[in-house]
Amino acid sequence: MSPQPPGRKKDVISPLPDSYSPQYVEAAWYPWWEKQGFFKPEYGRKSIGDANPRGVFMMCIPPPNVTGSLHLGHALTNAIQDSLTRWHRMRGETTLWNPGCDHAGIATQVVVEKKLMREKGMSRHDLGRENFIQEVWKWKNEKGDRIYHQLKKLGSSLDWDRACFTMDQKLSYAVQEAFIRMHDEGVIYRSKRLVNWSCTLNSAISDIEVDKKELTGRTLLPVPGYKEKVEFGVLVSFAYKVDGTDEEVIVATTRIETMLGDSGVSVHPADPRYQHLKGKMVLHPFCDRKMPIVFDDFVDMSFGTGAVKITPAHDHNDYEVGERHNLAFINILDENGLLINVPPPFLGMKRFEARKAVLQALKDRGHFREIKDNPMVVPVCSRSKDIVEPLLKPQWYVSCADMGKQAADAVREGRLKIIPDHHLKTWFNWLDNIRDWCISRQLWWGHRIPAYFITVNDPSVKPGEDMDGHYWISGKSEDEVREKAAKRFNVSADKISLRQDEDVLDTWFSSGIFPFSIFGWPNETQDLNVFYPGTLLETGHDILFFWVARMVMMGLKLTGKLPFKEVYLHAVVRDAHGRKMSKSLGNVIDPLDVITGISLEGLHALLTDSNLDPVEVEKAKQGQTSDYPNGIPECGTDALRFALCAYTSQGRDINLDVNRILGYRHFCNKLWNAVKFAMKTLGENFVPSEKAQLCGEESVSDRWILSRLSAAVALCDAGFKAYEFPTITTAIYNFWLYELCDVYLESVKPVFSKAEEDGSSQRQALVCRQTLYTCLDVGLRLLSPIMPFVSEELYQRLPRRRPQSDPPSISVTLYPDSEEFCWHSEEVDRDMEFVMTVIKTIRSLRADYNLTKTRADCYLQCTDSATASLLQRHSLQIQTLSYSQAVLPLTAEQPVPGGCAVAIASDRCTVNLMLKGIIDVEKEVAKLMTKKGDLEKAMEKLKEKMAKSDYKEKVPVKVQELDAEKLRQSQTELEKVKEAMENFRKMM
Repeated sequence: MSPQPPGRKKDVISPLPDSYSPQYVEAAWYPWWEKQGFFKPEYGRKSIGDANPRGVFMMCIPPPNVTGSLHLGHALTNAIQDSLTRWHRMRGETTLWNPGCDHAGIATQVVVEKKLMREKGMSRHDLGRENFIQEVWKWKNEKGDRIYHQLKKLGSSLDWDRACFTMDQKLSYAVQEAFIRMHDEGVIYRSKRLVNWSCTLNSAISDIEVDKKELTGRTLLPVPGYKEKVEFGVLVSFAYKVDGTDEEVIVATTRIETMLGDSGVSVHPADPRYQHLKGKMVLHPFCDRKMPIVFDDFVDMSFGTGAVKITPAHDHNDYEVGERHNLAFINILDENGLLINVPPPFLGMKRFEARKAVLQALKDRGHFREIKDNPMVVPVCSRSKDIVEPLLKPQWYVSCADMGKQAADAVREGRLKIIPDHHLKTWFNWLDNIRDWCISRQLWWGHRIPAYFITVNDPSVKPGEDMDGHYWISGKSEDEVREKAAKRFNVSADKISLRQDEDVLDTWFSSGIFPFSIFGWPNETQDLNVFYPGTLLETGHDILFFWVARMVMMGLKLTGKLPFKEVYLHAVVRDAHGRKMSKSLGNVIDPLDVITGISLEGLHALLTDSNLDPVEVEKAKQGQTSDYPNGIPECGTDALRFALCAYTSQGRDINLDVNRILGYRHFCNKLWNAVKFAMKTLGENFVPSEKAQLCGEESVSDRWILSRLSAAVALCDAGFKAYEFPTITTAIYNFWLYELCDVYLESVKPVFSKAEEDGSSQRQALVCRQTLYTCLDVGLRLLSPIMPFVSEELYQRLPRRRPQSDPPSISVTLYPDSEEFCWHSEEVDRDMEFVMTVIKTIRSLRADYNLTKTRADCYLQCTDSATASLLQRHSLQIQTLSYSQAVLPLTAEQPVPGGCAVAIASDRCTVNLMLKGIIDVEKEVAKLMTKKGDLEKAMEKLKEKMAKSDYKEKVPVKVQELDAEKLRQSQTELEKVKEAMENFRKMM
């Protein structure tokens, strides 16, 4: 069936197709939901400002990068967030899930720069800043909404009218305000420190943009700008001569080129080997620099020689040692990774070419001592794949100590809850030891820092040095800054010259104020009053500090309020083998390929279009062929969402197996068939009662299924409240599949058949129809938050209890409440559990004697009259579900006819299945004799093998365990065969 035009409700008058098709079901509901305004908090209300006794639920999306495309991590985030949002909406709360997109400074600039070079052969410098930014906006307007369309495919019920982009005017204004306030207060300041520097990007980058590549030893890695791979994972030892003596101090480093920037050697104060060198200097072999030997506790005496070279301008630990001992900070790298402030021949060399040259020069001068493999971690820029260099640069910083303490205290005092709580230790550890945050980036795309360096054109006023914070003034415009400066220096505004900082702010700065900037802060808006603070923040634990902690810190700092009350952190999605998702492994799957299906060839083609090198492409293809030999079948959005929620066990990573998602697609088919059958059973003229309630005439089957429905409602309610998603999915799955479909629908078939033949049974059938309708109505509403499409499709086919007043969509009906559906009965459940044990025992007996089509009489011998009475009440169910001819409960005194096969169901009931006259006894005995002989031979052979003298020494333990298990199974089977033969002999 072709999709409907946007905004039109799907055709639900025509009959349900014979089988479930995700494509058919998911074709047109979303545009209709959106058009009707169901996702807006205003829906069904005169004003969002009106108090809602049911409360307000607000959550903002973790804004995906504008460059991004959907991956399974996004799918997990959105499956969880949308399920929660839909649940709160169905509870009648004023509900807002606010969408947004992040401008992703570095990622977007890289994408557009590559496009510019590819299409026009130009760099951003060729274009100039203003024209380049116009190019980025053009790209954003053409391509930037792609991820929004993908989120809609996942059924995400976001209020798209409130979608925000972090570079929108409203959000940019908030970013400027936040910076200016914090700068004026001194919380933001300027300082010259070490930063993570990417020579390829020519920018400082945040810790989250640094991948830590672990090496076990010598490894050659590709580095942008170098034709040959560069050697890492080795430790080079060399000697510094001690000034005025014949002695030398041997030091070691994994970055030998940095010795050109050394300004000292450090040893431990307690190291006896170096006490005599206090106050001594070492000589640099390539220049006339004398460097002090300093004594510092940070040195590990047991590692190497116990002496460490100190390069304060190029290493984080060395920086602190340099500060403590007042060593020289010698910067030997420019922003492009070329050597500066070094003697010839190294001056102007590329850093990794200098690595080779310095090593050779040390050998030539007799200072080289040894080189050996060294396990290490190499910092790699996730955007450019360049090796990150610590570089000394003047940058803007946020002072975090006070804000960090407030964020930690909010959790300690219970005002902010983090779920699951095993993340608390990490939260406190990070915030209690927080470092100041470098927020400037040397990019063109982003929020330009609203700070200006002031020059006063008046000889009587000396403004001071560039690094002095007093002479950087921030403001929203040049006029505002000029006015501030004139006031500060007590001169006229025309004496002030300004130079705005060229840098932009770290993307996480604008993301940090996202929960309130989206509502118009710092202006007092209705949305800000109603929706801030939010209710919940749901995201992956990998951005706990980069985003979550910063939102908490900046929310408290700028608004005096926590941005949300709870933080729920989901796990990381891995593949079925527990491996991280990686393009080179071929296990990165686009959720849309799971939804619509893709061939193996299609998966291979995606690799060919990627940036992987040919070797990695081949490796990835092998991985795909192994995991998806037949490609990925069409699973649909509902099955994918259900699978992701079913996997989300708190605190554990998710090993996602596509075959399991396919299993939930089959579950959708089962739902489809169940509702199709049920609607046929209800009939065209069926009218549901106005309220779901017991009438007192329900059969034991009716009472049981309503009890199970109540239990499912309670479990779902508890699961959503505790963010225990597997509790919800298991409750729904078990109710629909194992209770409604497998038991209730089967057990009521005779009721409807009987009603057609016997008028007196029509009342029971009518009660049964009301029960069935309640199960469908409530069961679909339970399912709706997780499987929105199929639940809407099926719900729309059902008649309404109150056609004039019931909501038009399942997405805005009330979620089932355990107070309303309070029919749970432990007694009914216990009785039915016993009855199902009896049914399973009968089925097992039938299977033993291969009674696939033949029905047999079944005598249930009970130890007491109460059990016999219970089974009598359930006899129609037992007969139907066990495919028996007749079910006859007997008390202990009543004899069982001869010719029965016997099995014990429980200590209260023995099942006797009449086989006399149904099977050829002699033929069955002959078959069993053969089977008995085969089993005995196999067991004898196995026993001989296990009895050999060298068995325990030579045979692997795993094989021994398998042999023992095989013997146990054979013994059990042999006893069953003997028991069956004995039963047959009694019949002869």
